[in-house]
Amino acid sequence: MTEAPIREGLPKGFRSAELGWPELDRIPHPPHRIPLLGDVVGVNRRTPLQDSLRYARQLGPVFRRKAFGKEFVFVWGARHAADLADESRFAKHVGLGIANLRPVAGDGLFTAYNHEPNWQLAHDVLAPGFSREAMAGYHPMMLTVARQLTEHWDRAAATGRAVDVPGDMTKLTLETIARTGFGHDFGSFERSRPHPFVTAMVGTLTYAQRLNSVPFPLAPLLLRGASRRNAADIAHLNRTVDELVRARRASGHGDGDLLDRMLETAHPRTGERLAPENVRRQVITFLVAGHETTSGALSFALHYLSRHPEVAARARAEVDRVWGDAAEPAYEQVARLRYVRRVLDESLRLWPTAPAFAREARQDTVLTGEHPMRRGAWALVLTPMLHRDPEVWGADAERFDPDRFDAPAIRSRAPHTFKPFGTGARACIGRQFALHEATLVLGLLLRRYEMRPDPAYRLRVTERLTLMPEGLRLHPERRTPVREPASDLRCPVPGAGD
Repeated sequence: MTEAPIREGLPKGFRSAELGWPELDRIPHPPHRIPLLGDVVGVNRRTPLQDSLRYARQLGPVFRRKAFGKEFVFVWGARHAADLADESRFAKHVGLGIANLRPVAGDGLFTAYNHEPNWQLAHDVLAPGFSREAMAGYHPMMLTVARQLTEHWDRAAATGRAVDVPGDMTKLTLETIARTGFGHDFGSFERSRPHPFVTAMVGTLTYAQRLNSVPFPLAPLLLRGASRRNAADIAHLNRTVDELVRARRASGHGDGDLLDRMLETAHPRTGERLAPENVRRQVITFLVAGHETTSGALSFALHYLSRHPEVAARARAEVDRVWGDAAEPAYEQVARLRYVRRVLDESLRLWPTAPAFAREARQDTVLTGEHPMRRGAWALVLTPMLHRDPEVWGADAERFDPDRFDAPAIRSRAPHTFKPFGTGARACIGRQFALHEATLVLGLLLRRYEMRPDPAYRLRVTERLTLMPEGLRLHPERRTPVREPASDLRCPVPGAGD
């Protein structure tokens, strides 16, 4: 929590807002602020993001919150978010919650500070692993893992059992990134309980969030037991990845996957290679970020499909039409599911599973010509509220409507209004991987099942830095797909997947 100079001259570590916003008093905050404690009345430490959404509706597009001496500025207005997306004036800020993950992920792609050279090195080395050619190579393994999911759901459908949607999506996405990226099989679908890697990962994410709600000087005392568990969780993650890397080195090489690139590829210009410790950090970053957010996105999408049968029917008809009688879709056929992709985008609009990103000023500037910011000052963009800004999305922004992402609607919106993957140079490197995987899986499930919800279920969102539906269970029922004649394979209207 110290301020220290870094290579670019920007302050490192947490900076309370009063240090960077000279006119902070102009920015509203919640009522009933308590000295020393701050804005803690009526908040729940388990739902800090959803508390912030509630305050956002009350206080407007720029507001602040204070807890235990730490003051934060939140932004969600579309104009303000677009200004913060200006890469010439703002850069990624490794905010408090993300910085809390550095003991496990270090200078991995997601948690690296801007000045740390391994970020650019890893990005340049790994970017070809997300090319179109590489993505086509991952497709067969994605199908293999999806088959394990449908076999599991077939058994549930045959006996009339409900399925644990978040749990099963977590198994699916963990196996997908582990096998495609690192040639490792966790055996998730053979387990009745989550894999220990998942348990350790959830533990580290939950601990990182808890640190935000505890006064820093008291954290060692109040979180003594949690700190021990977190250290054990980090040790388990490290051991798992070290064994994975050891096995790859012993075997010689894989199939040119992400791990091969980390171990064998030199930077095309400088000739540098990733150091062994950084390889471990990058693998952990990809295993965690590469499955946690995608499993949440799939879970929210399945919730909305089960609650909107007319949307599900339209999406299912598209799958039947585009994929035809093929037993499994080819890589190119996934991108043709334009309406299914709209369903996914609309789910990510309402509940972006990485629900915030932070931006810091590269130099003294004025946000939207209204709020002065000193060099190094930062703000947290609340993505779910940006995605609900009525000036952009209309008075019915809370309503689920995939047609918000048809081509004319997209063209009519200003840039930087839809940001589920962050923004700028540090936006998610695996975006296309996640979108292809999620669209493929939704298409497979729609073609195979009718998904019946529990009528009594009401969406609850659990927070562990990422977002996930809590307690979501569905009843899959096998269906007989309706095939359209090959001559009637019409091209659907282009959408967000173009």
